[in-house]
Amino acid sequence: MYAAAPLLTVIHPAAAALVDFVEQVNANQAGGLKREHTMIQTTNPEVKDHIMHRLARIEGQLRGVQKMIEANRNCKDIIQQLIAIRASIQSASLSFMQDVADDCLLNLDQDKDPVTQKDVLKDLIQLMGKVSS
Repeated sequence: MYAAAPLLTVIHPAAAALVDFVEQVNANQAGGLKREHTMIQTTNPEVKDHIMHRLARIEGQLRGVQKMIEANRNCKDIIQQLIAIRASIQSASLSFMQDVADDCLLNLDQDKDPVTQKDVLKDLIQLMGKVSS
């Protein structure tokens, strides 16, 4: 797990799920979309690289806030940075969700089973609701 993950969860509840999802993507190096049971996984290398880059940038922001706290910086400045981090996480979550949805919908007809297709769409809609709240 990423060192910044505990801080991410404090800043935005969706961050823990995002970090877990990215770790799952990181564990699978094949390209494309995999569906196991009710889990949706994207292993598209471009999607992975994009979200990993954004998470690394967010992690850098978190480390900067930690240094600000250690240096006893003005609380107003610290809060302002935390707000910026929360916005970055929300933006990364939405962007990642869009990439996952694109992959999923593009590869949906690979599974000809209508029940499975319906489950995939249902799961995507639920994920979109979680990411947007």
